[in-house]
Amino acid sequence: MPSRRAVDPGEMREAVAAVRPWLDGEAPQPARAELADAVRLSLRTLEQVAPGNSVEVRVPPFAAVQCVAGPRHTRGTPPNVVETNPRTWLLLATGRLGWAEALERGELTASGSRSDVSQWLPLVRVDNP
Repeated sequence: MPSRRAVDPGEMREAVAAVRPWLDGEAPQPARAELADAVRLSLRTLEQVAPGNSVEVRVPPFAAVQCVAGPRHTRGTPPNVVETNPRTWLLLATGRLGWAEALERGELTASGSRSDVSQWLPLVRVDNP
C-alpha cells in the first residue's frame, strides 16, 4: 500500500482555523466538508508525529488512523482505541481541551495501555485573530 502524502502544516492549520469560531462557541457548526477537512488533516498529522500501528484513533464519521509505535494490530477490534466526536477531537488537537478533562467529561474514550496520546497534543495552535 503506498504511503500517504505528508500533511502540509499550513494546510492543516488553515483547515482548523476555518472551524475555530465554532470551536470557540461563536458560530454554528461548519459545513460538513470544512469539518471533515479539519478532522482528517489533524488526525493524519497525529499519524505522522506518532508513527506506528498500536493505537487506533477514531473520530466518526470522518476518519480513523493508526499511530504510536508498538505491536501492530491486524484483525478485529484493536486493544488500544481512542474514540471521540469531531468537536472534542479538534478541541484536543488545538489545546483548548485537556486529555484528562475530556476523559472526565465522558467526551473521550481511551482503552488499552497505550491509548493515551496526550503527549502529542496539541497538534496545532490556532489563536484568536
